[in-house]
Amino acid sequence: MIGSMEAAPVLVTGVAGFIGFHTARRLLDEGREVLGVDNMSPYYDVSLKEARLRQLAPFGRFSFERLELCDRQAVAQVFAARRPSEVIHLAAQAGVRHSLVEPFAYTESNITGFLTVLEGCRHYGIRHLVFASSSSVYGGSTRLPFSEHDPVDHPISLYAATKRENELMAHAYAHLFGIPCTGLRLFTVYGPWGRPDMALFSFTKAILADEPIRLFNEGRMVRDFTYVADVVEGVARILRKPPEAPTGDGSDPATGMAPFRLYNVGNSDPVDLRRFVEVLGTALGRTPKLQLHPMQPGDVPVTQADVRDLKEATGFRPNTPIERGIESFVTWYRAWFGV
Repeated sequence: MIGSMEAAPVLVTGVAGFIGFHTARRLLDEGREVLGVDNMSPYYDVSLKEARLRQLAPFGRFSFERLELCDRQAVAQVFAARRPSEVIHLAAQAGVRHSLVEPFAYTESNITGFLTVLEGCRHYGIRHLVFASSSSVYGGSTRLPFSEHDPVDHPISLYAATKRENELMAHAYAHLFGIPCTGLRLFTVYGPWGRPDMALFSFTKAILADEPIRLFNEGRMVRDFTYVADVVEGVARILRKPPEAPTGDGSDPATGMAPFRLYNVGNSDPVDLRRFVEVLGTALGRTPKLQLHPMQPGDVPVTQADVRDLKEATGFRPNTPIERGIESFVTWYRAWFGV
């Protein structure tokens, strides 16, 4: 175990992951007690996860438990022993394309793992559960920008289906047991300490090696790239605003009929993927080489977040331009790899 604490902590699942790490550090900077759990999955280089944890270790208000969320008894023991006040659930098997190869990893982590967290929240009086959903739940919708108030009944990847299932499960528990639950639909998060399987990481590696970048759909992709610090700001503000049951008839997909809420967290200013690569090349001082490929199964050509609800609820909307966000990532990448 790293560190120790006495007050009721905020439980952050997936704390050694990209967003989990940044979220935990933000809460610690605010003076909160944080209990981080992670199974340290080898889905990507575990040494990167260990390095993130080392960044958190000096905080006296941080403790860490290595935990497999599918282990019902172990999860129940953590809730019983530590009695967290709030839960930020960020642990998940990520990656749209990987779900085509290892589908059972997604049901085990994203469905069963989430259920054990919901059960912990049910039995131990959690004040607020904030959990990560994904923009992928919008599937092949062509109605832009994507709104939380639109139905999302047709996912086009198993990953998206599991994240939508998380939303439905959370609403059921909010309705049945009065647990305030908020789901955040995250849009293409990037930044320092990112995952190696994500586009910015792999693009940077290819450019520095003078290798071509693979762009799918012949490069005709548009994404709502969202800087990780903006995501964390949204998480921190939403955590302080547990939802109440709505007064309507329950027909609004964003609220339903429970103390439940969904918010988009995206930059709401989508960028053409070729422009994204161009900015990255400038930051690296290199000219990227492009290799164009057909659309991959499970991918969508355009994402764009409607963040009016987030702005109304918190007074904040993600706004970091890609030029600044990419520069920050490149600075970290060069330091991490010594290039």
